[in-house]
Amino acid sequence: MKQLDEILKQPVLPVLAIEDPARAVPLAQALMDGGLDTLEVTFRTEAAAESLRRIRKEVPAMHVGAGTLITPDQARSALDCGVEFGLAPGLDARIIRLFQERDIPFMPGVMTPSDIQRGIELGCLCQKFFPAETSGGVAQLKAMAAPFKSFKLRFCPTGGITLANLNSYLALPEVFIVGGSWLATPQQIAAGEWARITEQVRASLLKAKEV
Repeated sequence: MKQLDEILKQPVLPVLAIEDPARAVPLAQALMDGGLDTLEVTFRTEAAAESLRRIRKEVPAMHVGAGTLITPDQARSALDCGVEFGLAPGLDARIIRLFQERDIPFMPGVMTPSDIQRGIELGCLCQKFFPAETSGGVAQLKAMAAPFKSFKLRFCPTGGITLANLNSYLALPEVFIVGGSWLATPQQIAAGEWARITEQVRASLLKAKEV
């Protein structure tokens, strides 16, 4: 958790699906121009690993994480790229162990109290609530987290988070960051709409200050 606190200091995390590695560096720069120094590149595309490598090399001030890690091979690829943290939509003990072996923080995806309990058993006190909105949203997360208060769990909700609802999640004491693609959509990335992405980041950080 201490490692994540040092990396994820801001309230929003861009969840990025990059189809073309050539877009990775200008995208990272656009995010930094908006005030963010942390991002998540999802392994939903074949360009993920190369995008991570380019950002690590050319934008060293940016903290990079890998998301949508659903196989051990994807996890190894992400770790070999030098990611500083990882996330997944689900909970896979094999992937958790790979990250723990390298002492890199990892947030498994949870959607039920049983998921949360299994995550605790595997040593994960920071967990990703996914898909947040379609799983019951703020009310669901609040109710699920209540029995586990003694573990001081922290959550990163993703899935359906937008500028309009991000503060309803950030208002929960268990939530330390929210993630989503609203900060830089796949369409905006493909079109190279860097100024628009920068403005969306600024607007989201400003909105989050209201909490």
